[in-house]
Amino acid sequence: MRMVFGLVLILGIGLAGFAVYMAQGYISQTQAERDALRAVQASAVPLVDILVVSTPKKYGDPLTPEDVMQIKWQADAVPEGAFTDAAALFPEGAPNTRIVLRAVEKFEPVLAVKVTEPGEDAGLTSRLAKGMRAFTIQVDVSSGVSGFLRPGDRVDVYWTGNQQGQDVTKLIDSSVRLIAIDQRADNDQADMAQIAGTVTIEATPMQVAALTLAQSTGRLTLALVGNNDDSLFSAVEVNRDQLLGVQAAEVVEVEAAKVCTIRTNKGGESVETQIPCTN
Repeated sequence: MRMVFGLVLILGIGLAGFAVYMAQGYISQTQAERDALRAVQASAVPLVDILVVSTPKKYGDPLTPEDVMQIKWQADAVPEGAFTDAAALFPEGAPNTRIVLRAVEKFEPVLAVKVTEPGEDAGLTSRLAKGMRAFTIQVDVSSGVSGFLRPGDRVDVYWTGNQQGQDVTKLIDSSVRLIAIDQRADNDQADMAQIAGTVTIEATPMQVAALTLAQSTGRLTLALVGNNDDSLFSAVEVNRDQLLGVQAAEVVEVEAAKVCTIRTNKGGESVETQIPCTN
């Protein structure tokens, strides 16, 4: 009996020790997993909520609250102009519809530059900055960088005409923004090269007045500005003589030779006779 009791006691102690060993291993593993999780959380990039479109949209499509959804986005990589909540995209008391100005794909962030203000249409008025006006310039293949211009591009405007009897070309506006090509203001639909008849630019009222006069007195030519080019030029002018390298003729005044004469009367007739000048 005592032997059986001793065997049971030894077995119990062995099982208890094994249980303690297993528990220690489990606790150690759990602590390691906890520490690893804390390390991952400490190195994780903060996230914020932003609005994205839930279905693809093209130019002119309406954007309603049903077309957007909220997702998590890396906080330090939020695009400029992104909306963080529906109240900012569709303010209370304002129309709950915006119009898409540029094509957006599914799960692409909703950006302020790609949609109109609430209730606005997608016409040119939605593309004009405050205080700016739309002005249309007639162009052709040779004067409008035809086939390469798209809404959103920037161009320099040159005037060619006659100034004080000289043919002159001068820069009259630098880096003005195009908002439409012909009757097309959609940048996403301007991928194919086409010959434009008109371009519409964004200009101040003073620029509009100057361009109107320039277009009526000469010929306007456009030069495409690079995307990353922020240089501005104010005085660019070339006339025909400068182009051909013609030097202006120097005018030298030559004093006329002095002539001295004397008048005499011979037989009632006045005769003028040339004599040497004494002074």
